[in-house]
Amino acid sequence: MAGALKLLIALILIISVASTGSAAVQQHVVGGDQGWDVSSDIASWSSARSFRVGDLIWFGYKAEEESVVELRSIEEYISCDLSNPLSILTDGLNKIPLEKQGFRYFTSGNTESCQNGLKLHVEVQSQDKYKLTTVGSSEDGYKMVVATGPSPSISAHDNEFCFVLLIGAVALHVAMAWHENSLI
Repeated sequence: MAGALKLLIALILIISVASTGSAAVQQHVVGGDQGWDVSSDIASWSSARSFRVGDLIWFGYKAEEESVVELRSIEEYISCDLSNPLSILTDGLNKIPLEKQGFRYFTSGNTESCQNGLKLHVEVQSQDKYKLTTVGSSEDGYKMVVATGPSPSISAHDNEFCFVLLIGAVALHVAMAWHENSLI
């Protein structure tokens, strides 16, 4: 019975810590409601976000007025040097998948707009969110493990899933206790 209780406590700890994050792909609309536009405060918008491998960045803009250029280096980004781009996007709505960890540099295809702040510097972080740390063990071999790492907001779906897991764990504990008592 004591072993089952320790297992239940470890399960609840792991579920509660793991439920603080979601591995879902995030879709970022650059500039929010204003989109990719000189009137948007892109620097402020991006500072409130984390970009991870697997996420998508969406650029929405008036194709007749703007474009998006991806540059190779921070130096080109800072100086708005558009002479050697990796790519030029002109469709008015572009989806960019963030496929690997590292830095990406996007600017307006219009040098004046770039110099006026229409540019986005993205640091793409790995999808690895949790680091498991053993915090103790018992004499009968159970290890207590805690997951640590960034904790993006939990979605309602994740919250429901964790609640169902918790109810299942409690039901399992009650069933095991009942079974042990019926054997006595």
